[in-house]
Amino acid sequence: MVISKSAIKRWIEAAQSILSAIITVMIIEPKVPKRIAVAAYPGSKEAAELASDIASHLAKRGLNTIHASLYDEVLRSQVSDGDFDLLVALGGDGTMLRAGHLCAPPKVPILGINMGGLGFLIEVAQEDWMSVIERVLTGDFWLQERMMLRAEHRSRGRVVAAWDVLNECTIGRGEMVRPVRLLAEIDGHYLTTYVADALIVATPTGSTAYALAAGGPILPPELRNILLVPVAPHLSVDRAIVLHEGSWVRVIVRTTHQATVCVDGQVPMPLRDRDQVDVRASEHTVHFVRIYEPDYFYRNLTSRMKQNPTAGVDG
Repeated sequence: MVISKSAIKRWIEAAQSILSAIITVMIIEPKVPKRIAVAAYPGSKEAAELASDIASHLAKRGLNTIHASLYDEVLRSQVSDGDFDLLVALGGDGTMLRAGHLCAPPKVPILGINMGGLGFLIEVAQEDWMSVIERVLTGDFWLQERMMLRAEHRSRGRVVAAWDVLNECTIGRGEMVRPVRLLAEIDGHYLTTYVADALIVATPTGSTAYALAAGGPILPPELRNILLVPVAPHLSVDRAIVLHEGSWVRVIVRTTHQATVCVDGQVPMPLRDRDQVDVRASEHTVHFVRIYEPDYFYRNLTSRMKQNPTAGVDG
């Protein structure tokens, strides 16, 4: 199906109007940061060098700062303990996801600077870092809330693993190219049985990630909804479903071969027949530092939809 440019324009204008109404009641009063951690994507020498430059700039301003890889244990421990009130994350969308996992429990806001490609979660370009930092240090910014999900893998009556999820939890097949049967329940009531490669349970943030590639809708990132999107369903329900944040989802795996659960692109975990994955809204929320107008997401959406410069690039 080909969508005309005029139709896309009308859709964006309508979405901007709705988003503006949502934003008016969701903007959080910002607090000027005094203690700032700078974390770089570990696979990028350029990100590490920029992290050092930003930390030096902050130190000259007399601010308490640290800079290191996002996976550095000292940095992670100090952020988790609430020793900093802002994390500057240098990388791509993957870095923002990992930063969200780290910063949500201690409620540390995240300022992303794009060192990757597409950057759905990041609005600040690499070359603009100094001017943006200066705006943040004067309190000229706002905080955007992004909901998370809580996913639990249960096997034989016990919880095997649990995660807080910013993008999506995907339950599906493993390496063998055979669909799995996934019994889906909502609030304890049977919904349907998917025969598919996978079922994606996503946040509005994740609606522009794997769920979008699987044909799901794009949701305003400030919404608090749970999105179900099947991947390559075979003779079963093929429509996405949007749930209220108060709902909970249970997915029961029925398979005679390999199945997996994967959270936010991390290493998949194996699932056995009759294992289940329970997903509901998390108690944690990610806070992103924003400096541009609240409609930035839609202003940049069409250009991002027309290209995929991150193909084959991590971050």
